[in-house]
Amino acid sequence: MNAPAPSPRPTVNTADLYDERGDELASVSLQFQSLGGRSHFSGPVRTIRCFQDNGLVKSTLATPGNGAVLVVDGGGSLGTALMGDMIAESAVTNGWAGVVINGAIRDRAAIAGLDLGVKALGSNPRKSAKASAGEVDVDVVLDGVTFRPGVMVWCDPDGILVER
Repeated sequence: MNAPAPSPRPTVNTADLYDERGDELASVSLQFQSLGGRSHFSGPVRTIRCFQDNGLVKSTLATPGNGAVLVVDGGGSLGTALMGDMIAESAVTNGWAGVVINGAIRDRAAIAGLDLGVKALGSNPRKSAKASAGEVDVDVVLDGVTFRPGVMVWCDPDGILVER
C-alpha cells in the first residue's frame, strides 16, 4: 500500500521567521547537513537521547508522527548511523515531518529521495546497536540550545530554530 500524498505545507524560511520573532527563538549554530528530500520542515518536537544505538529511533518513528519532528541527541557521534532508509521510510509512512540527528545517518541517496526533512551531522554506513538504550521525550541540548518535547522547531537549509 502506498503512503498517502503529503498535504501541501507552507514554506517557512528560518531567516524570515527569526526576523519576525527574534529572541523568542533559539538558533542552533552547529552546521547540520540537510540530507532529506524535504528542504523546509517544522513541527512539534519529540526527543530521544541515545548513543550509537538506534533501537528507540526505529520504534519511535514506527508510531504516528502527526507532523512532529524527532530530535535525536546521539552525542555528536559519527561512529555509527542512527537512521537508514528503512527507518526513514517508516517515518514518512507514519506522518513525521522530519528528523534532526546530532549524529550520523546512512543510505544518504535513498533518504534524499524521501518526502522527509532530515538534518544530521553526516553519514556512516556502519550499523548501530539495537538494544534501545536511551531516553525518550526528555529535554535534550544541542549546541547549547534546549529542545523540550512539544515546543515548535523549524528547519531549512539556513539552519534550525526552536521556541525558547
